[in-house]
Amino acid sequence: MTSYLNVAQILVSIFLIIVVLMQVKGAGLGGIFGQQASVFRTRRGVEKTLFQLTIILAAVFLVMSIVSVRAV
Repeated sequence: MTSYLNVAQILVSIFLIIVVLMQVKGAGLGGIFGQQASVFRTRRGVEKTLFQLTIILAAVFLVMSIVSVRAV
């Protein structure tokens, strides 16, 4: 059971990395060093879906990590 859980956790982590990298498309180089834009905008369409998917995948990853530690 723990080997299936570890494989599933690796797959979830890969999907989480991909989704996070897809969100950073418009941040630019200034965002890396803490420079913030003065324009606030709402997330719409695909950007909102990616944001919600990131939250869901992070929660699933957290739960799977806790379960895998408890299963040992």
